[in-house]
Amino acid sequence: METINYKNKEFYVETILNRIEEGFKDLQDEWNNPQATPTKHLIIDNLLQEKEALDIFDAFPRDGSGFFNRDSFREKKKTSQSLDEFNPILGEITYALQDQRVIDAVSELTGFKSLEPDPMLYAGGLSMMFKDDFLNPHIDNSHDATRSKYRRLNLLYYVSPEWKKENGANFELWNESRDKVKTITSKFNRLVIMETNKLSWHSVSTNVFDEPRCCVSNYYFSRISPEDSEYFHVTSFSGRPEQFGKIILGKFDNCLRNTFSKITKIGRGKK
Repeated sequence: METINYKNKEFYVETILNRIEEGFKDLQDEWNNPQATPTKHLIIDNLLQEKEALDIFDAFPRDGSGFFNRDSFREKKKTSQSLDEFNPILGEITYALQDQRVIDAVSELTGFKSLEPDPMLYAGGLSMMFKDDFLNPHIDNSHDATRSKYRRLNLLYYVSPEWKKENGANFELWNESRDKVKTITSKFNRLVIMETNKLSWHSVSTNVFDEPRCCVSNYYFSRISPEDSEYFHVTSFSGRPEQFGKIILGKFDNCLRNTFSKITKIGRGKK
């Protein structure tokens, strides 16, 4: 991958490290004692200065042009990994969150060892959710593109100004049976970090607002399995408790895609 000189990346890195350091104990307590969900997670509000966060939001194309449209029973949203097609500021914040110093700080915070970034953005990048967009309950693909590393952490940085819970498009964490949910508002300038494993069911509620919810997402990987043994699964979807048809369809769809992926070694890619 071509090396790009991102002029603001260093400033973002220093700011993020300061935010983690100043709230370290409380953040670590939050991580180790998850409330209303078994999935470990933490929230860092006001990650950057307001002006910087607004600049990042303004760099997103208002109509989602240049983004790939995902639309199925599983999800409806727009995503992009082609950071060089947009304002460089979007690459600056994305790769600031992949900087080794930030990874080391997050590793110390969570206790997860030997974490590695995803510079090819196999799973991360940019996402936009417009009115009526959604992401159904799912567990993430267990591995990276080469299946040599396990997906361990999901980092979601939200930048849509004045975002309120009633707008929808909020992050959700479910219990294992997917009958109880914890909602985390996709608040402006908020970073959410969550663990990913075989039971970390999560989703995004339907956007009922007329403006897009914009997010910068990253994953950290590790060659260390979250379990005591090796395992593999594709991104696996289900429905919400009231969506009985999607729950049944999800079971069939997950089984079919898992079988296909294990046989062909082909996973869900950028396109």
